[in-house]
Amino acid sequence: MTGRILTIPAGQGVADALARGLLAQAGGDPLALGAMTVLLPTRRAGATLRDAFLRAGEGTPLLLPRLMPIGDIDADALSLAAIGETPAVAEALALPPAIAPQRRQILLARLVLARQEQGIGADQAMHLAAALARLIDEVQAEGLGFDRLAGLVPEELAEHWQETLRFLEIVTTVWPGVLRDLDALDPADWRARLTLAQAAAWTAPPPPGPVISAGLIGTNPSDIALLRAVAALPQGAVVLPGLDRGMDEDTWAQIDDSHPQQPLKLLLEGLGVARAEVADWLAPAAAAGPDRSALLREVMRPAATTDAWRNPAGLHAAALDGLSRIDCATAQEEAGVIALLLREALETPGRTAALVTPDRALARRVAAQLGRWQVAVDDSAGRPLADTPVGAYLRLVGDIAFRDASPLALLALLKHPLAAGGEAVGTFRETLRRLERAVLRGPSPESGTAGLAAALAASEAADALGPWLDRVTAILSPFVAAVRADGQSPVELLRLHVACAESLAATDAEPGPARLWRAEDGEAAQALVDELLTGFDGFPAIPGQDWPGLFEAMMDGAVVRPRWGRHPRLAILGPVEARMARFDRIVLGGLNEGSWPAAPAADPWMSRPMRQKFGLPAPERRIGLAANDFAQAAAGAEVFLTRAEKVDGTPTVPSRWLLRLQAVLDGAGLALAPPARDWRALARRIDQPDAVRPVAPPAPRPPVAARPRRLSVTQIATWMQDPYAIYARQVLQLKRLDPIEAEPGAAERGTAIHDALAAFLQAWPEALPPDALDRLLALGRLEFARLPPGPDIRTFWWPRFARIAGWFLEAEARLRAAGRRAILTEQKGVVTLPAPAGPFTLSGQADRIDRGPDGLVVVDYKTGTVPSNEQILAGHQPQLPLEAMMIRAGGFTGVPADLVLAGLEHWRLSGGAVPGEIKPVKPAEGDLAALAEQALAGLLGLIARFDLPETPYLSQPRGVAPRFSDYAHLARVKEWSAGGEG
Repeated sequence: MTGRILTIPAGQGVADALARGLLAQAGGDPLALGAMTVLLPTRRAGATLRDAFLRAGEGTPLLLPRLMPIGDIDADALSLAAIGETPAVAEALALPPAIAPQRRQILLARLVLARQEQGIGADQAMHLAAALARLIDEVQAEGLGFDRLAGLVPEELAEHWQETLRFLEIVTTVWPGVLRDLDALDPADWRARLTLAQAAAWTAPPPPGPVISAGLIGTNPSDIALLRAVAALPQGAVVLPGLDRGMDEDTWAQIDDSHPQQPLKLLLEGLGVARAEVADWLAPAAAAGPDRSALLREVMRPAATTDAWRNPAGLHAAALDGLSRIDCATAQEEAGVIALLLREALETPGRTAALVTPDRALARRVAAQLGRWQVAVDDSAGRPLADTPVGAYLRLVGDIAFRDASPLALLALLKHPLAAGGEAVGTFRETLRRLERAVLRGPSPESGTAGLAAALAASEAADALGPWLDRVTAILSPFVAAVRADGQSPVELLRLHVACAESLAATDAEPGPARLWRAEDGEAAQALVDELLTGFDGFPAIPGQDWPGLFEAMMDGAVVRPRWGRHPRLAILGPVEARMARFDRIVLGGLNEGSWPAAPAADPWMSRPMRQKFGLPAPERRIGLAANDFAQAAAGAEVFLTRAEKVDGTPTVPSRWLLRLQAVLDGAGLALAPPARDWRALARRIDQPDAVRPVAPPAPRPPVAARPRRLSVTQIATWMQDPYAIYARQVLQLKRLDPIEAEPGAAERGTAIHDALAAFLQAWPEALPPDALDRLLALGRLEFARLPPGPDIRTFWWPRFARIAGWFLEAEARLRAAGRRAILTEQKGVVTLPAPAGPFTLSGQADRIDRGPDGLVVVDYKTGTVPSNEQILAGHQPQLPLEAMMIRAGGFTGVPADLVLAGLEHWRLSGGAVPGEIKPVKPAEGDLAALAEQALAGLLGLIARFDLPETPYLSQPRGVAPRFSDYAHLARVKEWSAGGEG
C-alpha cells in the first residue's frame, strides 16, 4: 500500500488542499474530475468541498467528482459506485431497510415498559429506550455481538450489575426477534453492512476512475475495511487529515486515547501501514508553518513524557505568530468579543472567519450578537426543535393539559405569538389581557376549564368575556380532558394535541395548520408528528398525565437546520463540521473543561472494566477526537482562543489544552503577546453610553384640584413616609396587579384572623360560652376555608391561629372580669376636617373599641410588626392617635364622644412561642387626649402643606424606605438612591 496513504498537514484545510490536488491530477481535462469518486465523512463535508472547488477553480465551471458521504451512505449510492451487478452489490441491495430512529426508540420503550416489574412512567421508558439505542449502535459499530454479555459479570460482583444484565436481555434476546418480525435492521448495523458491501464491490472489478477517501478517521471495523479497499485500488488513495509525521517514535508509541493522534494511529494500525510510509498529499503550504506544528505537538505530548516541558526544545517565538488568547469575564462578554472578531474580518474583502465550538449556547449568543450589524450567520449544528417557536408552542400546549389549565400555564400558552383562537392576533391578545386582570391574577380559581369559567361567572366581566372564554375552552377542553384521564392511547393523545395546537393557532384570516407548519421549525415539527403517529401505532395505553413528558422526550434530539441564509464568508461550526474547512481567521470558543473537551459521559450500562472486557472503546476516545479537532483548527494562520471565567455565574476551569499550552510556554520562556486590539474593551464599549446621567428623584406637582381629598388613617403614615405612593395610587389611579396563582399572604392571614375574632365578639358580647375555644376555632375554620387551599395554611397558619385563640380567650376573660367589654368591632368611622383647599375627609376602621370602668379603649390587632411606642409618640405611626381623635370628634357612630379616652392598645397576635401580647400606648405625660390633639394638629399641617400647588409628592423624602411599597419601581428608587449628591 506504499504511496496509497497520504496526509494533508494541519492548518492547510483538507477541502482546499484536496481540491487543489484533484485539479492538478485532472491536468485541465474538463471530464477528468467527473470520473473521480471522493469519499467524505458527511454531507456537510461535501458542501465544503464544493465550495473549495469553486475557490480553487476561481469561478470556472467544473464537472465535479461524485461525492459520497460515508456517514450517510445509502444503497442507491452503493449501486452507482459499483461497476456491474456483483454479489456484494446484490446482497447489499437485498438488505432489509434500516428502522427509523424514532420508531426504534418507541418500540424499545414498549419493551422497557413491559419489562419493568415496578411502575415506570412512559417518559422515563422513552429516555431509557434512547440509552438502549445508543448502546446498540455503539456495539454494532464496533462489530461486536451482545452474546458476549453473558459472561461479562462474574456472579460475585454487585447485584446492581447482575440486575443490569437481566435488564439488557431486552437487546440481547427480545430486540433481535422484533427486528426479524419487522424485516428491518438497526441503523448502525445497516450502515456497517452497506459499508462492507461497498468495500467488497470495489475489490473485483475495481472502478475505472480514481477513488479518494478524504477526512475519514473512523476506527470501527467497517470503515477500516472500506479504507483498506480504497487504498488497494489501482487509482485509490486514502488522505488522512493532520497526521503528525514529525513526532518522534518514542512519543508516538506512548500516545493514549486522549491524544489527538490516537484516532489516526489506530486507523494506520487497522490499515497495516507504518507512519513513515505516509506521504504528503501536496507540498506543505505556509499556512501555519513548522513552528506552529511543533508547538501543538509539544502541547499535546502524552502525559508520560511531559517532563520534557521543563526545557522544551525546538520552540521559537515564531510559533506564536497569529495565535492569541482572550479570557473573558462572562459567557456574554465572550460572545461579544467573538462577534467583534468575526465582524472585523468582513472589513477586508474576501477575508473569511469562523467560530468553532462545541458549546451550542455560545454559538447562539454569537449569532445573536452578530444580528446587531444585520449579519446573519447560522449555527451549523442547528437549533433544538424544543427551543424553536413551534417547539415551544407545542410544549406549552402539552403543559396546559398537564397543569389542568392553571392560570400560569394558560397565560404562557395564550400569550405565545402563534396563539390566536380564530381571531386577529391583536384582538385575541387584548381580550386575554382583560381576562387576566379579571380572574387570572390573585388566588387561583378551581382547577380545570370549568373552574376558570366559574371564576369568570362570579366576576364583573362575565358578560363581556364569557363567550370568548367559551370559544377558547372549546378548543382546549378535549385535549385537557384526555390528559386528565387514565388509559389513553398515545396515538389519540397526539392527534388531540395537534388538533388543539392547530385550532388555537388559527386566525380570522388564516387556518391554524398554515400558520403552525409553514416555517422551517414547523416543517421539522410536522415531520416529527408524522413519525410519532406511525411509531406509536400499537403502543400500550398510558396515563394521560404521562403524555406531556413523553412528547418532550420524543422531541429531544430533534434539530432544525436552516436551508438558507448561510453567510458566504462567516461560519459558526461544530468541531466535526470544521474538520474539512479552512478560514483566514478561526476563533476557538468555549475552551473550558467540561465544554471542550466535554467530560466523559457516565455509561448507564457498563463500568469501565466491563467496557474494556466487552471490547468497547474507553470514554477517553472521544477526548482524543476532540483533541484532534482542536489541534487541526489551532494550526490555522490566525487563531484566537477564547473562554469565559464564569458561565451562568459559576466559575469555570480552563480547558486542559489551554493549561498545557501555558505550561509549555512557561517552560520555553515564551508568552503569548496580547492581541493587537483590546477586544474585551471594544465589546464593553459597544454597550457603554457616552455619559451617564442619573435620573433625579420624582417630584410630581399635580394641580390641587387633582389631589386626594379623602384618605384613611392607615394611609396617613404612607403619606408622610412616601408621598409618591399616595400620588401614584390616588392621583394616577395605579393599582398593583396581584401575582398570578398568588398564594395567600400576610394580608389574607390577618384578614381571616380579624374576621374570626370580630365574629366571636359579635356573637358573645357579654358572657363567654362554656365551649368558647371550640366556638372560636369553628369561626376560624369558616374564615380560613375562604382562603385558597395551600400547604402553608394547614401546616403553619392554622396551628398559629389555634394558639392565638387560646391566648385571646384568656385575655378576654380577664378583661371581662375587670368590667371591660367590646362595644364595637370592625367599626368604620369618618370625620371631615377643614383645610385651605376645602374639606378633607379622614376615614378609618377600628378593629375594636372597648368600654371599661375608666372609659374607652381603642384596640388595633396586629398580626405583623407592632409599631414602637417611640414611633407613635413621634407621629411616625399615627393610626391609633388618629382613631382616638375621630372618637373625640364623633366620627364613630355608636361611640359616646363625651367618654374619657382611657387607653390605646396594640394586640400583637403572632401565634408563636408567645401567642399574643397587649402593648398599650404610653404618652410621655400620660395624657391620651393631648396625644390625639397632637395627631390632629400634625394631620392638619400635612393637609395644608399638600394643598399648596408647589408642594411635590416626593418619594421617601425622609430617606427611610417604608417596609412595603408597591410603587418604588415606578419612582425608580434604586436608580437615584444608589449614590451621588442629594
